[in-house]
Amino acid sequence: MHFRCHGCGATVDAGDALPFRCPNAGVAGNDIDHVLVAEPPDAVFPRGAEQNPFLRYRTLLSPYRLARAAGLTEAVWTEIVETLDAALVAVDGRGFRITPMAEQKSLAAALGFSGPLWIKDETGNVSGSHKARHLMGVMLYLRVLERAKLPAGDGLRARRLAIASCGNAALAAAVIARAADWPLDVFIPTDAGAAVKQALQDLGAGIAVCERRPDETGDPCVLRFREAVARGAIPFGVQGTENGLAVEGARTLGFEMAEEFSAAGVAPAVLYVQVGGGALASALAQGFEIAARLGGVEKAPKLIAVQTVGCAPLARAWNKLDRLDLTAAARHRSRFMWPWETPPQSLATGILDDETYDWWAVAAGMRASGGRPVVVEEDIVARAHNLARLHTGIPASATGTAGLAGAMSEMSAPDLYGPIAVIFSGVER
Repeated sequence: MHFRCHGCGATVDAGDALPFRCPNAGVAGNDIDHVLVAEPPDAVFPRGAEQNPFLRYRTLLSPYRLARAAGLTEAVWTEIVETLDAALVAVDGRGFRITPMAEQKSLAAALGFSGPLWIKDETGNVSGSHKARHLMGVMLYLRVLERAKLPAGDGLRARRLAIASCGNAALAAAVIARAADWPLDVFIPTDAGAAVKQALQDLGAGIAVCERRPDETGDPCVLRFREAVARGAIPFGVQGTENGLAVEGARTLGFEMAEEFSAAGVAPAVLYVQVGGGALASALAQGFEIAARLGGVEKAPKLIAVQTVGCAPLARAWNKLDRLDLTAAARHRSRFMWPWETPPQSLATGILDDETYDWWAVAAGMRASGGRPVVVEEDIVARAHNLARLHTGIPASATGTAGLAGAMSEMSAPDLYGPIAVIFSGVER
C-alpha cells in the first residue's frame, strides 16, 4: 500500500513508514507543494448495505487495503471499526452512520433557485461535523499498524497526537482520541471560544494557546503544531500537507453523496463547498472522481470552492494559475499560495485558515470538473445562515452554511439551472 507525493513524486510504503508528511517536505530551498496521496483503488464501486461508511466503502480506503495486504481478515477489519465506533458512542453519543441528504424545496423557493437544491447534513455526524471523517481514517490506519504489528507502528503508543484548530476539527480530534484512549494536544488561538475550550478539557485534551508573533507569517497554531510534530507528535489534523491520510478519510462523504444521487436518479450540476484549509473540497473532489471512475455516479459535479472576502487565498492562487500546467505549479508553491496578509475575519470563522493548505488538489478538482472559486461578501454569509436555519431546520453554523452563500452569490450563473448540491457541516454551538 503506497502513497505518492503529487509534488515531487516520492513514494512511501504505508506499512514501513508513516505516510503523513512527504519525506522531502521542509528541505531548505524546496518550493514544491508536497502532499502524499494514496495509490488509487482498483475495486468496483461498493453497493453494500452497511450503515457505517468505514465498513460500506472499506475497499476504497487505504487502511483497509493495507490491513488486507498485511494478512488481516475481513472479520478483523470489522472488529477494528466496530470497536472504535462503540467507543465513539460511549464518548459522543453517536458513531459513524450514513448522514441524510435531501432536496430542500422551501429553501430553493426562498432563494429563487430554478434547479433542485440538495443539502447533505453533516451536523449530526460524530462531534457535529464532517471533520471526524478525516480523523477516523487516520485512527483506523494507526489501529491497523498496531494490529498487524507493521514496522511503521513501532513506538507509536509512546507518541502523543497533535492538531492545530479552535473549532470543529479540534473537537473531532478530541472525541476520536478519547475513544481510542490516545493522548492529544490541541493548539488553539487566543480568541478560541470558551465553550470549545471547555469541551476540549472535558474530553481530556491538552491545550496550548498560540499567540501571533510579530516576526512570523502564517497561522501561529499551525506553526506550533509543526514544532510539536518535529519533537515526535503524530500529526492528527485535517491538512493534507501534514498528513496524507487525513483527506482520504473524508472521501467517504463524496462516496455517500455519489451513491445517494445515483439512487435518486439525480446528476448534480454543481457542488458548492466552503473552503478554509481545503481538505473538505479536496476530499469531495477525489471522492466524486473515484465514484465516477468506478461507476458509482454518472459524472462528478462542477466543484465550486467558496471563500469570503476576509480570507480568500485559494481564489488568489486560482487567478495566478490562469492556464498554467498544474504539474508545473506544484513545483513552485510560493508563487501561488502564501499566508493571507491581514488577520482573517468572517462570520464563517471555521474557514479562516491563513493558507488553503490543500490548494493544489482543490485547484485540480476545479479544473477537472469545470469548476471555479467564488468569494462572497459578509452580508451574503449572514443571509445564507439565517435562511438555512429558517427553511431547513438544520442547526448549522455560519461556517457550515457558507457553501450556500457561494450559490447565492451566483444566482445568475448558467449552471445553477441544474441540480445544486451543498454541504451543511458544523453544528451551531
